[in-house]
Amino acid sequence: MTLTFNGRAFAALLAVTAVLAAIATLGAPYPFLRGFVGDVVAVGWAYLLYRSFIRAGVLPLALAALFTGYAVELGQYLARQYGWRFEQPVLRVVFGSVPDWWDVLAYTVGFALVLMLAGGQARRQRSAALRDARMQVSLRARR
Repeated sequence: MTLTFNGRAFAALLAVTAVLAAIATLGAPYPFLRGFVGDVVAVGWAYLLYRSFIRAGVLPLALAALFTGYAVELGQYLARQYGWRFEQPVLRVVFGSVPDWWDVLAYTVGFALVLMLAGGQARRQRSAALRDARMQVSLRARR
């Protein structure tokens, strides 16, 4: 793992941030969209945030995103148990205030989607690099 800047991941992060903002502001009449789909997308957002600044494999970053979601849910549970409360309305929207097992399921679904999408892209990139290397070896052999 090394610190770096990945411009493509950062651009995707900005796009997903806009999607999450739209879900948070316009999704109030649609509880499934705001509650479940928003949490699924939030794991992808966390993955892209980590991918933008950390060079590591898909699995470690996806696990970090998953555990971030679980930590938020644990924080909500502890806040409920001890009577803690965010006074800032924006933080209440971002972090939520009600622990729910459906959120844990949504984070897990988001993790699986990240693995499928990012893992598939990584495999395609590796196979393309392998094809290029084979092509170069083939061209050298012909000379």
